[in-house]
Amino acid sequence: MVGGAVSRSRKKVTIGVCVMEKKAFSGPMLQILERLQAFGEFDVSDYLPALDSEIFSAMMFEAKLIVHFGDKVILEEPIERWPLCDCLIAFYSTGYPLKKAEAYATLRSLLKKKQLLGKDGVATEDIYVEVFELRNICGSAAVDKAIGKACSFIEFMSSPILEMLLAFLYGSRSIFQPFLVNELGDQRLLHDRRRVYEKLEMFGINVPRYALVNREFPNQELDFFSEEEDFVEVHGNRFWKPFVEKPIHGDDHSIMIYYPSSAGGGMKELFRKVGNRSSEFHPDVRRVRREGSYIYEEFMPTGGTDVKVYTVGPEYAHAEARKSPVVDGVVMRNPDGKEVRYPVLLTPIEKEMAREVCIAFRQAVCGFDLLRCEGRSYVCDVNGWSFVKNSYKYYDDAACVMRKMFLDAKAPHLSSTIPPVLPWKVNEPAQPFDGLTRQGSGIIGTFGQSEELRSVIAIVRQTPKQKVKLRVTEEKLLNLMLKYNGGKPRAETKLKSAVELQDLLDATRILVPRTRPDHESDSEADDIEHAEKLRQVKAVLEEGGHFSGIYRKVQLKPLKWVKVAKVNGEGEDERPTEALMILKYGGVLTHAGRKQAEELGRYFRNNIYPGEGTGLLRLHSTYRHDLKIYSSDEGRVQMSAAAFAKGLLDLEGQLTPILVSLVSKDSSMLDGSENASSEMVEAKARLNEIITSDNNTVESTDPPGEKPWMVDGRGVPPNASQLLPEIVKLTKKLTEQVRLLAKDENEELAGKTSYDVILPYDQAKALGKTSMDVDRIAAGLPCGSEGFLLMLARWRKLARDLYNERKERFDLTQIPDVYDSSKYDLLHNAHLKLEGLYELFKVAQLLADGVIPNEYGINPKQKLKIGSKIARRLLGKILIDLRNTREEAISIAELKSNQDSTTELPSIAREDSADLQKSQINLEHASKTSLGSEKSADLDDDDDKEPKYRLDPKYANVRTPERHVRTRLYFTSESHIHSMMNVLRYCNLDESLQGEPSLVCDSTLERLCRTKELDYMSYIVFRLFENTELALEDPKRFRVEMTFSRGADLSPLEANERDASSWHQEHTLAINGPERLQEVGSYLTFERMEKMIRPFAMPAEDFPPPTIPQGFSGYFSKSTAVLERLVNLLSFNRHSSHANGK
Repeated sequence: MVGGAVSRSRKKVTIGVCVMEKKAFSGPMLQILERLQAFGEFDVSDYLPALDSEIFSAMMFEAKLIVHFGDKVILEEPIERWPLCDCLIAFYSTGYPLKKAEAYATLRSLLKKKQLLGKDGVATEDIYVEVFELRNICGSAAVDKAIGKACSFIEFMSSPILEMLLAFLYGSRSIFQPFLVNELGDQRLLHDRRRVYEKLEMFGINVPRYALVNREFPNQELDFFSEEEDFVEVHGNRFWKPFVEKPIHGDDHSIMIYYPSSAGGGMKELFRKVGNRSSEFHPDVRRVRREGSYIYEEFMPTGGTDVKVYTVGPEYAHAEARKSPVVDGVVMRNPDGKEVRYPVLLTPIEKEMAREVCIAFRQAVCGFDLLRCEGRSYVCDVNGWSFVKNSYKYYDDAACVMRKMFLDAKAPHLSSTIPPVLPWKVNEPAQPFDGLTRQGSGIIGTFGQSEELRSVIAIVRQTPKQKVKLRVTEEKLLNLMLKYNGGKPRAETKLKSAVELQDLLDATRILVPRTRPDHESDSEADDIEHAEKLRQVKAVLEEGGHFSGIYRKVQLKPLKWVKVAKVNGEGEDERPTEALMILKYGGVLTHAGRKQAEELGRYFRNNIYPGEGTGLLRLHSTYRHDLKIYSSDEGRVQMSAAAFAKGLLDLEGQLTPILVSLVSKDSSMLDGSENASSEMVEAKARLNEIITSDNNTVESTDPPGEKPWMVDGRGVPPNASQLLPEIVKLTKKLTEQVRLLAKDENEELAGKTSYDVILPYDQAKALGKTSMDVDRIAAGLPCGSEGFLLMLARWRKLARDLYNERKERFDLTQIPDVYDSSKYDLLHNAHLKLEGLYELFKVAQLLADGVIPNEYGINPKQKLKIGSKIARRLLGKILIDLRNTREEAISIAELKSNQDSTTELPSIAREDSADLQKSQINLEHASKTSLGSEKSADLDDDDDKEPKYRLDPKYANVRTPERHVRTRLYFTSESHIHSMMNVLRYCNLDESLQGEPSLVCDSTLERLCRTKELDYMSYIVFRLFENTELALEDPKRFRVEMTFSRGADLSPLEANERDASSWHQEHTLAINGPERLQEVGSYLTFERMEKMIRPFAMPAEDFPPPTIPQGFSGYFSKSTAVLERLVNLLSFNRHSSHANGK
């Protein structure tokens, strides 16, 4: 058809894949390129110039869609010989010549006639080279036919035929400047983390607080950089541990996280995945690197989950969550060996961040790391070209988006509308559905298949601590107090860091007498007792050889002051003359305690959450599990919480990274019993009367018709007054045996100078132990972290404090400590064969069974009063947790029922402002109707700090994407677990609840009356279930299930089963299973539980108002906080067949 026009012809745009073969032929790349190729053809406008039909036919026959450059071409061939293309996919990877690719992309048209023809008009060698390239692109047959039509080769190169070929193929003469999916020059930015952060800040994208340390050569000393034990300071900006240290080079993936001494210290190194590991913890590394230049940034606790965002153009973003390498460094893989990741929804703000990242770095296809911390999102790394793995839905979306990009760039006159039926057929393998069943607890019974677990709240008791209290008047100690409280004479000082404790140890070593007197006269008794306490302080501080900071804390409280003249003579100053020193230590998480905590975590994972054992892990990984773990300020409690989390989430490795990443401290809610101090003093005084009375008959005669748990002093043994002298005698006998064992260690100490460091045991290494130290036991040493001197200090203190011989007075508060110590040594140090230890344990147990429960009230009304004061804040928080869960579940149900079934979301589009505004209007209305009367829901600090991120139902292939379980775990002391139990048992005795039955059934009350001790790892669990078949206003829609466990099973110790492998070989006791607090088949509604608990709980309005994070005042405002977090669930599975930008 010479001289005619080619009408409505079809052509193919050439895509050049100029990347290393490892990337070019990866699974995700091939999946997307195959889909692009399957589209097949584009419309061509009628205005194309006339072209010889033979040339056209030959050209169309040989035209190609995708050209793989290959490693040989990229690395060895000059860019003039590289294939030509319309659209170029090019990105850096290891070994890739980025400069060469840049030169190719910017090469001007080589077919301009003046450049191709020689000065004399004769064809040069370059012409033949270009014709060769033209043959490669247009097809050899087409070029040969075109040359044949020309009079000569030179005429062909200057004829309109060549221009027609180019115009038909490429539409313009800018063919040699192809459309770049990712700009090559900007990829250089990604190799320098400093420039990445600068660019992110330039575009207003949140990044963690950071500072740069640039060095010109290794180990260069810098005036603006300093390092202390628990922080680094850069240009006056202080970064407290934990902080992150990143090399400035983007290709260096050796990233360090340094942990504070208060959490045990050490460093975790993050690196590229090697096998199944992505990080390694080094407990002994505490100093930062100095051999290069680094970025120091604030550590962001993300709850153990990282989010990776993948963009395909600025209008599309896909996000996936994975277990953070910060937690344990073990890569979770599926049966195919791929890392387990779950797609999650992005908030509108995060979608805008993805768009800005894409535009800022001019990388249409890229990945970046998102940190979600306390209600805000931060970008901490931008990776360049990244694809999602193993998601056929994503491959479909990416191919559609990239097709539109290519058409908009090279053929804007063509329609980029996605055809109704995609031109490829891919049978996506079926993925396993969520493993959770829909039934209730097996403990209470099944309440039907319509029930969903909505919340799990647990309060767990931890190990006991030890204290040393002494009044100090020594100048060195008073000066130390002033040094660390800013010179304030009336201010309390807390010493916990290694530097602070080392200062105290140095002072104590000077003050401790070098020898003990052989005979103690009455006149010297007080001085000798003071010296013994100082000696014990010294022994505790010297334990371990260095300070990990997690298990030792010292408080100095000024008691007396004097007026002294100021140095300048103008006026007077106060100066302390006496202070109270309180050393808290012990309760160290032994290998047995750690194992028990991990085992309990595993039990919760497999039994507390209905369904299969992996159900919780799948829930947690898919952002359908809202987990928060709280502990008191005590180190032993924090470490137990971390060990429990390790078992719960199936983590591995050391506890320090898990502690920092997953456990939050809340001392105001979980520490101390000061609020009930006066009532407890009254209870202990009455208890002392009962125990020391010779006429104690509490156990033998109960008043007729009186329930046994209503009797004053229930649990005190009838022969308590006879047992007191026996426990004193046995304690002294045991102390003397330990003194003899410690003699050699004491003689070794006497031969050392005051400043020698004793290294009996490395406590930091002990944190990682899960089995007993066989070598120490074989050597006849105490198990665990204490040597004989510290063991002696422990028993000497108990013997001294239990009975004051001068005053002939028993201190009943020491009985629980004697019981705990004898129980500990019977479990861990039976190999020392201490005579009388078992007898002491049995006597102490009898007395402790009476003392411990009655310390928190002699009778039920007093127990209720004390319990409500100690646990008031915790009870209030639990009610808020449950109430928020209920309201959130109601909100989801309302949104689902009101959803317009015809509403459809755009197929591939970013959620625009109109859609968001409409959603927020609907949410505002729903918020007013469902939450208006519940003020406390607006006061949950968790809701403000953390938007409830959600699973993306379109990509996850999960059967129940709307399922959401809220878990709150509270690790606290013995006082709180007893107080909580007492409120549950006796709340109906309050005047405002007269006539109401107890929350706890009578059979359980009687069993609890016989249960004298709530031991280590005892717990109370509340589970909230929703019956989705009942109406929203039906009170029975939400029910609460309550269970408890007595903790460690002491029966092997009580029976003195020395051959029992459960504790003789492993020093570990099993944890008792849960028991019901309600009758089988009973139904406790949430409304009734709230009614019974509310009088004793802190009102929601008394909680301090939460701080709304800066930048979240709109979308995460509290007026719609509970509902707005659900906006992305409006479509659920309805639109799963469409491609949607998120």
